[in-house]
Amino acid sequence: MDASKQTAPADTRGEPSEISPEQIVHPAETQPSSTHPAHEVFFGPAGLRWGWRLFLYLAMGTVIFLVFSSIARRFPHTGTGRLWLGMYFEIALLVAVLAPAFAMAAIEHRPFGAYGLPRSGVFGRQFWAGVVTGIVALSCLMLAMRGVGAFYYGHLAIHGERILKFGVFYAVLFLLVGFFEEFSFRGYTQFTVAQGVGFWPAAAIFSLIFGGLHLANPGEAWVGALCAGLIGFFFCFTLHRTGTLWFAVGMHASWDWGESFLYSVPDSGGMSTGHLLSSSFHGPRWLTGGSVGPEGSVLVFVVIAAVWVVFDRVYPEVKWQAESGR
Repeated sequence: MDASKQTAPADTRGEPSEISPEQIVHPAETQPSSTHPAHEVFFGPAGLRWGWRLFLYLAMGTVIFLVFSSIARRFPHTGTGRLWLGMYFEIALLVAVLAPAFAMAAIEHRPFGAYGLPRSGVFGRQFWAGVVTGIVALSCLMLAMRGVGAFYYGHLAIHGERILKFGVFYAVLFLLVGFFEEFSFRGYTQFTVAQGVGFWPAAAIFSLIFGGLHLANPGEAWVGALCAGLIGFFFCFTLHRTGTLWFAVGMHASWDWGESFLYSVPDSGGMSTGHLLSSSFHGPRWLTGGSVGPEGSVLVFVVIAAVWVVFDRVYPEVKWQAESGR
């Protein structure tokens, strides 16, 4: 049978007549669209709109964290119990940002790795490159501060096995911090908002929020918050160039570990119990950072600029993609 022709009902003389494809009226064309106006508020061509996806993700994370917080009331809040309580909360925060992302990956039919932490990069080359970069960059900053007479190493504040115990404890703690802060600001949130407004506008938004939140830390100042925002924006740059968060996680963790334990200086306004040295600052606040620590010194901006230039040379190719996130 010829697909380009159809046989119409017989006319009054009993003879069939032929009609062209253009004359065929399909049932779907005669019915009005059944899409409810509210449907377009929640769904677009690609499915659930990015704003609602972000809301759903944050809502799930909030509920999870509240559950963990209710359990934390049973923990001791004094002595060494405070250290373990801090570890517990970092685990809670990490679960609260990762678990909803796994759920959203299933809803969006994407691999979890699309949000910046692909399985292939787990503690791989990029992660260790970040670890080395963080320690080297911080060491250069502390050497510069020592060179101008603003920082002194002092002597050992702890000895023996306590060095190993606290060193390992803070390595694990700040690894959790690195995972949580990088994924919460540059993982699922960055990926999702970037689909709506573009990568760099989203990066600017979350970097401003990241820096602003540091102002809530005891002893923090606007210089330290600005530094945190710039480092956050640099981490967005590393995501854009490498396609993953592994470099950022490694550098974030080692920088915090170096400040809090190795060089024993304030980290965003806070001092850690069991730090390695009895170090001290001497000089004006703009040079030492004061209660903020090295992140409040003007010298930190020189270090950030140098790290940015070096990273740009080592990783010249853009690997981030809007659809896959990798």
